[in-house]
Order: sequence, then C-alpha cells, then structure tokens
Amino acid sequence: MAEAVCVLVVGAGPVGLTTAYELARRGVEVRLVDQAAGPATSSRALAVHARSLETFRQMGIVDELLPLGQRVVHFTLHQHGRILIRFDTNYDTLPTPFPFSLMVDQVVTERVLREATARLGIRVEWGVRLVGLRPVTDGAEAELDHADGRAERTVVPWLVGADGAHSVVRKSLGLRLAGDSTETWLNADVVLDANLPRDSNHLVLCRGGALLLVPFPEPGKWRIVDTVDAHDADDPEAVRARIEAKLSAALRRPVGVAPPTWTSAFTVQQRMIGQMRVGRCFVAGDAAHVHSPASGQGMNTGIQEGYNLAWKLAQVALGYADDALLDSYPAERVPVGQVLLRSTRKATALVALRNAVAPVALPAGLGLLSTLKPAKRKVESKIIRGFCGLGLCYDSSPLTRPGPTTAAIPPGHRVAYTAEQQHRAGWREVVAELADPRWSLLLLGATGDEPRLAERYPAAVSVRSLPDPDGSVGRAFGVGPGGFVLIRPDGYVAGAGQYAGPADLDRLLRSCHLRPQVPDAAPTAPGVGSLAADA
Repeated sequence: MAEAVCVLVVGAGPVGLTTAYELARRGVEVRLVDQAAGPATSSRALAVHARSLETFRQMGIVDELLPLGQRVVHFTLHQHGRILIRFDTNYDTLPTPFPFSLMVDQVVTERVLREATARLGIRVEWGVRLVGLRPVTDGAEAELDHADGRAERTVVPWLVGADGAHSVVRKSLGLRLAGDSTETWLNADVVLDANLPRDSNHLVLCRGGALLLVPFPEPGKWRIVDTVDAHDADDPEAVRARIEAKLSAALRRPVGVAPPTWTSAFTVQQRMIGQMRVGRCFVAGDAAHVHSPASGQGMNTGIQEGYNLAWKLAQVALGYADDALLDSYPAERVPVGQVLLRSTRKATALVALRNAVAPVALPAGLGLLSTLKPAKRKVESKIIRGFCGLGLCYDSSPLTRPGPTTAAIPPGHRVAYTAEQQHRAGWREVVAELADPRWSLLLLGATGDEPRLAERYPAAVSVRSLPDPDGSVGRAFGVGPGGFVLIRPDGYVAGAGQYAGPADLDRLLRSCHLRPQVPDAAPTAPGVGSLAADA
C-alpha cells in the first residue's frame, strides 16, 4: 500500500462508497477494500428516501440515479379485495426538491456510487478481507488477507468500518450490538400480474398477517415481504405458489406470479452499539446498528453516516480542524440510531399487523380517517417524517450554536428548500453553496470583510455575500440584512445571527474546531458583537 494512503475504508457497499467518495472529493487519499469477489448482484435495499437524494445532489450524483428508479408517492392498504385507504405524501412541513422515495435496486445505487468514486481515482480492491485490527497511537494496524493467499499487515492513520452487520471492525474494537431479535420474514423479488399502481407501496392484509409490496423500476417487478411465512425460502416454486395464493385471496381476483428471481429469509433484529469511535477507528451503517427493513431505513441511515463522518474526517486529516471535531460524529449519530430503532419497531408492528383485532378495527378506523381530510393530512405528514430522513436534526450537537428564535431553519436543522425555491435569487446561491465540500459562511449583504474572512480559512470555509431581494432567505434563517449564516459541509446550520465583525465569526469558526490556515494580523478584541442575536 502506498504510504500516501490516509484512510482505509473496509466495505464497499453504499456506506463505504459514500465515505470513500466524500473523502476523495476533499483531497484525502483513500484505500477501499471489500472481502467479496466483486460487486453485489443480488437485490437488497430498494428505497432511496428524500434526504439521501438531497445528499446525492450535494455529492453531484443525483442526476445519474434519478432516471434509474421508480418514484413512489403513495402508500395503499388493501383488505378483502378493496382499498381501505391510500395515503399520499405530505412534505408540507419538510420542504424538499425530492418529495418522493426512489425505488431502485441497491445493486444500481452501488454501481452509480462506484463509478463516481472511480472517477476520483478510487477503485475497490475486491477479495481483500480484514482479519485483524488493532488501534495504535497514531492510527490503526490492519491485517488483510488477499484472494491470492497473500497476507498483508499495514498501519494507516485512520480506518472506517463499513463492513455490515457482521462487522470485523466492530468486533475487533470490542463494540457490542445490544438489542433483540423478534421475528422472521421473507423477501422475494417477483414479476406480478396484479394491476396495482406502481407509484405506491402496497400493504395487503392477508389471513394472519400481511404482504408488503414495493415496486421496482422494471415493468411488473415487485419486492414482496411476507411477514408470516418465511419457510421454503430456498424453494422458488413453493414461494411463488404461496404468494400467488395469498395475493389472489386477499385481492379477490386472480394474480399471476412468476418464479422469484431472488428470495431471502431473514430475522428482524433491533440492535445497536453505544459508541462509534475508538481512537482513530470508526464504524458506520449496519456495522453500528441493525434493525427492521420495514421502512427502508438501513441503507439511507448508513449513507447519512458515511457522509457525516467523511467531511469531518477529511478536515481533521488535512489539518483544517482539530481532532475534537471527530467527537461530534458519535455525539450526533448514536442518538440517531436510538431514534431509528424506535421508529422501525413501530413500522415493523404496522407491517406485521399481528394484533388480532386489526382486521376488524382497521376498516372502520381508516374509513373514518378517509373522510376527515385535515386529520388524514396530519397522519400523512407523520408517516413521511418517520422515514424520509428530512426531520433529522442536530439540536444537541456540540457543533450547534444558539441562534435566532424566529428562524424557520434554526441551527441544528438542515437547509430546506423546495424545487421552486431553488431557482430564486438568493436561494439559487444557497443551493450552489450546498454542493461545495467546505463550510459555507453566508453574509446577507456585503461587509467589506469578505476577503479577510476568506483568507483565514481558505481550504475549509467558503465565504459568500448573498443577494436576498425578497428577504425570504433571511426570514428562513431568522436574520435580517447584515446577518450571517454558517452552514456545515453536510447542509446543516451551525449558527446564525447579526454580523458584528470578523472577530466574532473567527471565534464561531474556532468553536467548531476549525483551524485558521492564515494568521490574523489584527488583534481579536474580546466581547465584540453577538453570534446569536435575534433578528
């Protein structure tokens, strides 16, 4: 291995690829290894939710993925041959340019990420297995076995374990998954002749449980999750016949089912670790938490973790920030894992419908809800918030500073905007800043201090004076003309307030563990201005 390699990423699934790509995009030398002989060919995760699509846009790859997927904007419940209710998407309180879930095979998502990573000069080393790991003072000592039988021992400054639920990195670091296992379900990818709308997921109530149907982009192809019968997973004809019988009986019409192209029985687990960093080693994705696939959270959460970790690790590795910045990774993501387990438990209970009174209570309750439009919209908003990832915030993060109380987008929250908003003056510049891998310091109005601010942290912070002709940008962040907004590289607000001079902003950036690259010739007087004054 070349001495220039700074980060060893173990695992080349979506999490490892996102991490490697973001590190490389910021100029960090990366090595990416995976024990598999080559790219995955079997189907796994299917849903890419709105926040992941926003992240892919920041990464510059969303336009490659969107044409390859099926957009889903409904969730339909069926019983006894009729539709009980169809929930629509409601992103009213979570504005986004991507108000849908994109159904696309994880194999395809990985391919898009892998090709993007290769364009940055990072290629996966297949057939390389991590067999030993030991944290050392200035990095990690890793033992690798190659497919040709060669053994390798190497020391790297940093190591990231994105190696899945059976993570060797996690086990080597002595981190234990705590939680429980519940039930066993069956996944099957099949082509159906069922005449079901493909812009919706469908939950079909059957005797003793339910079938969840999720559309693939390919015509007629669906992912079916059987929450009751997981036996005979290795017998395609038995699975086909069982699904055909269940769907035909539940929909009360003949349904043709082709032999499945892939089946998998799996145990629904709810487990996570309480720490995601040991020295210079980190874990992300399924290596840190495993849970029910009921709401399609696993891959999406892992992508967010890879993105969160990569920008922080890059700034520390390149000397732009202190090591303390990396402590914010577990401080932010461990609580997310805890919330995730709670939400997936609820989603599992909904999909499984084990309650004996559900077949009686659901039709009456959902029938009433259908007639109460405002109540239905509230339920739809709550459903969306539970899985799209847009509601996640870092209010309690060590990187979040108090801000204006009037802000629609306060510190700790993601920069939210709609597809229409992104073309307005002011917002257009905000959206452009989100694609910059650096922090963004936005000033609402020219101050004359921009060159001085920019030259202090040239590689870590982008400084921009922002037009705001209709005042909508300032209102969103709770600041008026002459205000500032500091946005993290992952699109979350770190701080906002009224501009009181470069000394105040310098202290703000230092409090986020950034290191000035250029000394400030002017003395910094204490107590100047307010970093969090209400607009």
